[in-house]
Order: sequence, then C-alpha cells, then structure tokens
Amino acid sequence: MEAMREAWTDERLDDLAQRMDRGFDRLDVDVRQLRSELKEEMNARFGRLDNRFDRIDDRFDSLQRMILAAYVTAVLGLIVTQV
Repeated sequence: MEAMREAWTDERLDDLAQRMDRGFDRLDVDVRQLRSELKEEMNARFGRLDNRFDRIDDRFDSLQRMILAAYVTAVLGLIVTQV
C-alpha cells in the first residue's frame, strides 16, 4: 500500500480544482434542466387547478342565482297571500 503524501504539489491542486469545476459545471446543468422540467410540470398542474376553480366559481354563481330566485318567489308569495 502506498503511503499518503504529506504535501500536495501545485500541479495536483490545480488538477483537483479543474476536476471539481467540471463536476460542479455538470451539476449546474443538471439542476437547470431539472428546474426547467419541474417548472413546465408545475405550470401544467396550476393550469388544471385554475380550470377546476373556474368550474367551482360557476357552480357558486348558479347557486347564488337559485337562492335569489327562491327568495324573490317567497317574497312575492307572501305579498300575494296578504292581498
């Protein structure tokens, strides 16, 4: 087995720095690609969620119209029975 070196040469340190830089460059590319893919997926999901909320809003609008119609009918019914 080879004994561990006590000192690193400038050449070896430069070599290590270059390898680390290349590794971080690859990591940076991977992270950017992952972010892009996740952003597209999130936008698609939020689009579907917006559509669902639009449908819920439509249902609430319909319910509000029905309640208003029932209220008007009840008031008119009370007025007619009083006459």
